[in-house]
Amino acid sequence: MSTIMTFFRLCLFTLIAFSPALVYAADDDASQQQAAGTPAKLNAAVELPKMQKVLDKIKQQVSGETNDSKLNALNDMALELSSDADTLMQSITPQRTQLQAQLDVLGPAPKPESGVKETSEVTSKRKNLQNQKSKIDDQLSQAEAVKTGATNLSAQIVNLRRDALKTQLALNAGSIFGPRFWSPLFNGQSDDNEKVKDFLTELADTAVLAWQPGWRIGTAFWIVLAGLVATFGRRYMEEFLAWVGINRLPEGRLRRSFLAAAIAMTTLAAIVLAFNFLDLAFTRQPDVTDDVRDFADKLVGLSIFCGLIAGLGRAFLSTRRPSWRLPTISNEVALALKPFPPLMAGLVFVFQALENLNSSANTSVATTVLANGITALLIGATALSISFRTNRVRRKLVLEGGQPEAKSTLVGLIQMAITLIGVAIMVTLVIGYVTLARFLSYELIWAGIVFGSFYILSHLISDACESLFSTSNPTGKGIQRSLNIDERHLSQVATLLGALGKTVLVLIAAMAMLNGTFSSAAPIELVQKAIEFWGGKGLESLNIVPAHVLNALLCLVVGIYVLRSARRWLDQDFLPKTTMDTGMRVSLITLFSNVGYVLVILLALSIMGLQWNKLAWIVSALSVGIGFGLQEIVKNFISGLILLTERPVKVGDLVSISGIEGDIRRINVRATEIQLGDKSTVIVPNSQFISQNVRNATMGNAQGVATITLTFPLDIDPVKVRQLLLDVYIDNERILETPEPSVSFKDLTPAGIVLAVTGNVASPRQVSGAKSDLLFDILTRLRKEGIVLSTPQTMIVEQRNGQKVVVQEGDA
Repeated sequence: MSTIMTFFRLCLFTLIAFSPALVYAADDDASQQQAAGTPAKLNAAVELPKMQKVLDKIKQQVSGETNDSKLNALNDMALELSSDADTLMQSITPQRTQLQAQLDVLGPAPKPESGVKETSEVTSKRKNLQNQKSKIDDQLSQAEAVKTGATNLSAQIVNLRRDALKTQLALNAGSIFGPRFWSPLFNGQSDDNEKVKDFLTELADTAVLAWQPGWRIGTAFWIVLAGLVATFGRRYMEEFLAWVGINRLPEGRLRRSFLAAAIAMTTLAAIVLAFNFLDLAFTRQPDVTDDVRDFADKLVGLSIFCGLIAGLGRAFLSTRRPSWRLPTISNEVALALKPFPPLMAGLVFVFQALENLNSSANTSVATTVLANGITALLIGATALSISFRTNRVRRKLVLEGGQPEAKSTLVGLIQMAITLIGVAIMVTLVIGYVTLARFLSYELIWAGIVFGSFYILSHLISDACESLFSTSNPTGKGIQRSLNIDERHLSQVATLLGALGKTVLVLIAAMAMLNGTFSSAAPIELVQKAIEFWGGKGLESLNIVPAHVLNALLCLVVGIYVLRSARRWLDQDFLPKTTMDTGMRVSLITLFSNVGYVLVILLALSIMGLQWNKLAWIVSALSVGIGFGLQEIVKNFISGLILLTERPVKVGDLVSISGIEGDIRRINVRATEIQLGDKSTVIVPNSQFISQNVRNATMGNAQGVATITLTFPLDIDPVKVRQLLLDVYIDNERILETPEPSVSFKDLTPAGIVLAVTGNVASPRQVSGAKSDLLFDILTRLRKEGIVLSTPQTMIVEQRNGQKVVVQEGDA
């Protein structure tokens, strides 16, 4: 036995001794192959660090890239890197196999207790081969890591491109009439087909799991319950709420708005509950995969928006109760539009589910583009169908001799907007901007959801406040008895609470339009991507970012709308119910508007990110301008604020300033408008009312004084004339009894006796009319009594010998 082992070891030693020669021969063969044109083997020690650097570089570029073409190029680089890593692994795998064969020949090292000793050459050779094998194993591990990393990176890039399709509005993905758009259907996307089939298999396996023994009864129960809730549950709940509105709510507009809200909420609740029950039916088992659970959760979330679409549509049209319809829509138009809300809800659900399916199955970008394009096409066609069918029904009514539908300007604007957006969707699909078409489609639906909810809830809040505080209802009577307040105050509280509720709804609607949508990206982010050519770094000197500018503009528009609505509400609804006079109300409204505009502008500037500490140059320029040209403007502005707060003069006062007398019609920021007696208007700077003497004839409810001065001959009876003048003043209905009219002996001159008769009227504005009536009456009575007025004296002057001499003096 020892002889055999000695012979075997000798053979191994001989083989190992000649192995370098074999290796050198292999190197010679490789050199000959390279010289003959055969590619040489890759050097893993050199290629692996290069591949790792390329992978890191691709990751770095992908992390900050949003352009689709560049992402596509990076995806190609990742796939190429994965292929190179696989090629490298294939090139070094034979070397490892060869080394393993040599190690198998040498065998394991003998154990010390075996008593077998081997030569140092064999031990050294085994150690050398093991080191080489370990080095190649490390290289294979590195190559496998590079390949796996590149493959995963490629999948991540595809997901980024798919998500970017929802935000890159300027991306041209090909016209719907071009082969590029329909290529996923005809080019045999085997990879996508396999991914979709695999995910559908997971869904089928989930259904099989739900129908296994032990789970079958629960699954059937939840499915039947979902069907009952979606059909009979919705119907009976709606009937119950309608009964509550008719029999429990007070008569008035509250019943209509409550019924509209009830229809929308019952439809939403029924659809959402039905989908939740279906989710429980199929995904309650612990063996369901996470991908299927996520897909089901997305469908449940999608059901909320589809329920809102269907519910709001049914609430607006109210075809079952036309007399309770909230908006002013004819019954023919409502019946014509009845199929569209469920149709739109179905389209949204189906195609959003397809998008979620593509995302869960990780399909290619081309397939995602196809699904988005078909979605936008059907939604745009439905929007145009709504507009065209409405117009056709209205024209038909007019041709048949019926009354044309009385629609408001707002309804016309909404229909025009739907038509224009539908046309825009079709045009963008034709020219290839699928992402923009998808954005317009879903934003049209989202805007409809937001404004529809706002319309119904605003009417519900206003009607509820009015009904709650109305003294014709038990609640209002109870509040009035409990608080012992006037009915007018209850009306003010109702108006105030209704306005507060509408203001909150406006803010919520604005936030919803800016920051929310049922698509995966918010609309404000989509608009920001559309204007990415502005750059995202902002104007560093003022810290202005284009996205912030857009938000500031939207905030400014919403703020001005809310401010004007509040001003109109104060002017027409709230302040007329108070005890304030007209001038006080106008001053308060003007002050509120000025302060409101300042606050809205400051808020917009703050949202825009304007840093005041970096506006030193603007402040300096303003200070120089104020010192020169803007000084008067600032002075008039401050004076206007003083006039509105201190109110030395107010709208409606009769004032006299700088020889101008008239009624104040408006106090603006810079100047005050004074209307003269001939209806012309004089614009006086506000600073003059602060720096000059102003006569306010109506301040403090001042009375007017009608004074007439007459001159009588010296031969009259002054007592008789005095009584005549007093009788005229007493008989005039405009002259007040207190203080009593009086006659004053003003002067005694060569021309005659000067008498002044004075009486008070209720207002300075009546002085002119009263004096006219008094003069007519005085002259008539004087003629009846044979009393004449003194005539002015005349002189005849003649010139004699170059001198002027009075030759005659007498009556004219």
